[in-house]
Amino acid sequence: MAELSKKHQENVAGDFYVDSSCIDCDTCRWIAPQVFKRTGNQSAVWQQPSNKTERLQSLQALLSCPTASIGTVAKPSDIKTAQQSLPSQITENVYHCGYHSQLSYGAASYLITRPEGNVLIDSPRFTLPLVKGLEDLGGVKYLYLTHKDDVADHQKFQQHFQCDRLLHQDDINSDTKDIEIKLSGTEKYTLAPDLTIIPVPGHTKGHTVLIYKQNFLFSGDHLAFSPYLEHLYAFHRFCWYSWSEQITSMTRLASYNFEWILPGHGRRHKSDRQIMKQQMQKCISWMKEQETPRLN
Repeated sequence: MAELSKKHQENVAGDFYVDSSCIDCDTCRWIAPQVFKRTGNQSAVWQQPSNKTERLQSLQALLSCPTASIGTVAKPSDIKTAQQSLPSQITENVYHCGYHSQLSYGAASYLITRPEGNVLIDSPRFTLPLVKGLEDLGGVKYLYLTHKDDVADHQKFQQHFQCDRLLHQDDINSDTKDIEIKLSGTEKYTLAPDLTIIPVPGHTKGHTVLIYKQNFLFSGDHLAFSPYLEHLYAFHRFCWYSWSEQITSMTRLASYNFEWILPGHGRRHKSDRQIMKQQMQKCISWMKEQETPRLN
């Protein structure tokens, strides 16, 4: 729980605040960009919500904060409304789950609703309001894990929904050894006619991405949009396996068509397919200009 005694002095006066336990995961800043901004290496409230939409977004950020660093001075009477708003629809039948987990350093998780069975992309925090929301949307048939960093409460979701989990063999460890579907190799894997999994080693050896309907790319920690660089990019500082491999993977991914990029970390991005291809090439050029990072 956020503590008022640890409230940042950078927070503006009012109901919402961020305390010093913030880990700078960026979650609140893209859920409620009119309310939360970065200050130093943490977030703070720079403007209190001014309407119902901003208040709902601020409460969604509070619920989604992986370290519970966001608080309110007064107990929110509308917290149940915010709980019921998650998962939050992004477009068509694609949802942002909210309830980010500290185990995944605040990575975003998504849900695709499909008549053939829903797909949960990466694991959010296992909380009862979210579980109820997932049940209301039809449950979970597959829990697709992009890589080993963002698995969080995967076991609890599997036990509750009896879903099949997918993860590449090269990212399996003692916590994920019982995964139902272990992917392997470097060739694309067709889970269903509308679901294609593509291995993209780089960030980790077994990182994969998911393309849904040749339109939505769920990119994990492979690719995102940076509001600071103002273009698509990869996480150069946090490349745990091979930067050169990640460039190769990005080049291969650039041959696919999609309009949406929905990452675990970083910002979402939507663009026309032709423009997206140009942006992917710009990303690859930028990656080649970076030095190879030192690996731990």
